[in-house]
Amino acid sequence: MGGSGAGVSSAFDRRQKLQPVLVLLAAAAASAVVAVLASQATVREAATIAALTFVFLIFAIRLLQRIARRAEVQRRANLTTLVGQDATPCFMTDRLGQIQYQNASAETRFQAQPGATLVSALTQHFASPSSVLYRLQNRAGHAGAGREDVVTRRGHTRLSVHKIGDDNYLWRLEEFQDRGSNARGADTLSLPMLTANKAGVVLYTNEAMRRLLGGRPKRLDRVFANPILHSGEEVQIAGVDGPVRAILAEVEGPGERREIYLLPVPSGVQVPSAMADFEHVPVPLAKFTPEGRLIIANAAARHILHLGDDAGPMFHDLFEGLGRPVSDWLDDIVSERSPSRSEMLRARLVEGEVFLQVTLRRIVEAGRPGVLAVLQDATALKTLEAQFVQSQKMQAIGQLAGGVAHDFNNLLTAIAGHCDLLLLRHEREDPDYADLVQIHQNANRAAALVSQLLAFSRKQTLKPERLDLEDVLSDLAHLLNRLVGEKVRMQLNHAQGLGAIRADKRQLEQVLMNLVVNARDAMPGGGTIRIDTEGLSLTEPMSRDRATVPAGDYAVIRVADTGIGIPSDRLQKIFEPFFTTKKVGEGTGLGLSTAYGIVKQSGGFIFVDSTPGAGTVFQLYFPIHMGPAEVAEDVVKKVVLKQGEGVVLLVEDEAPVRAFASRALRMRGYTVLEAENAEEALKALEDPSLTVDIFVTDVVMPGMDGPSWVKLALEDRPHVKVIFVSGYAEDSLSETQARIPNSVFLPKPFSLGDLTAMVQGQLQ
Repeated sequence: MGGSGAGVSSAFDRRQKLQPVLVLLAAAAASAVVAVLASQATVREAATIAALTFVFLIFAIRLLQRIARRAEVQRRANLTTLVGQDATPCFMTDRLGQIQYQNASAETRFQAQPGATLVSALTQHFASPSSVLYRLQNRAGHAGAGREDVVTRRGHTRLSVHKIGDDNYLWRLEEFQDRGSNARGADTLSLPMLTANKAGVVLYTNEAMRRLLGGRPKRLDRVFANPILHSGEEVQIAGVDGPVRAILAEVEGPGERREIYLLPVPSGVQVPSAMADFEHVPVPLAKFTPEGRLIIANAAARHILHLGDDAGPMFHDLFEGLGRPVSDWLDDIVSERSPSRSEMLRARLVEGEVFLQVTLRRIVEAGRPGVLAVLQDATALKTLEAQFVQSQKMQAIGQLAGGVAHDFNNLLTAIAGHCDLLLLRHEREDPDYADLVQIHQNANRAAALVSQLLAFSRKQTLKPERLDLEDVLSDLAHLLNRLVGEKVRMQLNHAQGLGAIRADKRQLEQVLMNLVVNARDAMPGGGTIRIDTEGLSLTEPMSRDRATVPAGDYAVIRVADTGIGIPSDRLQKIFEPFFTTKKVGEGTGLGLSTAYGIVKQSGGFIFVDSTPGAGTVFQLYFPIHMGPAEVAEDVVKKVVLKQGEGVVLLVEDEAPVRAFASRALRMRGYTVLEAENAEEALKALEDPSLTVDIFVTDVVMPGMDGPSWVKLALEDRPHVKVIFVSGYAEDSLSETQARIPNSVFLPKPFSLGDLTAMVQGQLQ
């Protein structure tokens, strides 16, 4: 039998070996014909040499083929001697997998045909033989040998391969038959049983399983609905007569085989004491089927979910808000595609916004899988989260607004400043004078808009003072009456003995005007605007609209209208910048955000109540200022500008601002030294012969900031006066400025007169 493999492809090999010989023979014959028929001696000589050369090559090739054939015969003889009588099936294949030799055991066991491949011989032996053989052959090609155990229908097989020569491979297949999976033994079992490999391919089913299923399945997913099987749990089988419930028992066999048995479902009753304990646990608990139907909920869960005595609702009927179907999340837990975790869900059966933290865990009771839900009221946590998100959003918008305002202030300083310089060189009769005035006025309007942005971001410069609300509203009444027009009626009601507050009068008037204008626009057909003041004492902190008002005495200003009102879904957005319900061109959306920023920066609170169709009420809370009356500073005194004397060191990183400020000061007679940054200024001050009377410096600059370099410079020049200029608020500088003597603050944008008056005032 060992010699039968020797002739598997002998005919094919002989044809392959004869092809080059036949080609050379034809070439030799053609050369001989040319040598006989050629008339020229040189041609005859060349053709004769060629013919002899071809004949020599033919003999050489035949000799080499004979030597190779003898080596092949010797190799096959050695193989026959080595494995010919081996009880284990052995094959020799070429690099393409064609069988060149098979011993008697292999021929008897697999009955491979001459010229067949090893893959085709093993197709019925185990799953995916091509990938296994390809993997092992590559391993043998690199390491010289390879070995792997594979699961078969009768047990498992150990495949080993060795590389022989350049293109041949010797394969050996050792089969191990498992006694536990013996077909005849398993067929006598009354329990349904099957064997499968790790890939889910069914290798064997006993008679009881075949009767239950009505045939022999090919894969486990044709038998069980759930791809993940757990030993000891109840499963549902797609039987030939309908679904069948059973308890699954799985045993791991050799070679990564799985032996699965189906046991009958036990009939049992749940222990009453366990039910009682579950009912009275103070933690809300609920159990669901794998499909999501509620099985049972204890008293705490029924209370928090507002459950009645109806049939068990589905999981998706109780909860929502995951961003995807909640049933998919429950299915992930049942099938163990995702670990147990908590999610924040909204309770659907409860009125209002009630949020629950729901934790799901897969459980097994009496062999049946299910899901246990642990509930926790998270409404307060969700509200806190919303407050934090709103706070973060407002803070981000405020930072953006403050940054934009700073850059615009630099631009507006340069625009308005150079416009001032041009106006000094033009008389009123000049044709260009009116155009320059228009530029100056529009620059001031832009500065007012930037001031609103700073107000919202709470970064504007406020000048708080002790105010009597009755005096403020009385002074403002005439202007407010002009703002509302003829269709709207104003009513002012003052409380007696209200007490003083501390705020910036100009900014407080701006807040009241914004609120009155919004109230007027909310009443296109006319109506009444009421402004009331009231004293309020809070004995406990008051929490409202994501803010907490501390206990204390407050002055309350209410601005109420009888207009169209504000829908509830817009109440949380009205203080956001650029949010407006007006048409394009009718408003910027900055009025209420400006009011919000001013009130907050003044230490107060602002709230709004509105009923669509009935009107809106804004309430402003300001703490009562209990300090002594302040002596008004004489800030109104007029500085008479005259020709200046002194040396000014101007430090400004914005070139247009620096150019304007330098020209303005030189026009007043000052000697101006310019520096682009702090490092350049400090380098100039290293000259001891340089005399400087005043530093005019920007606060925020690349590299070292204004206060930092001024501190260093004042160590050697302690008597130099300082003017800080910035597009940000003075508050960001106040603590640092307080530690720097002889320093004042000039906010951007400033005019030519503002700058020169400030410098002259410092040097006087």
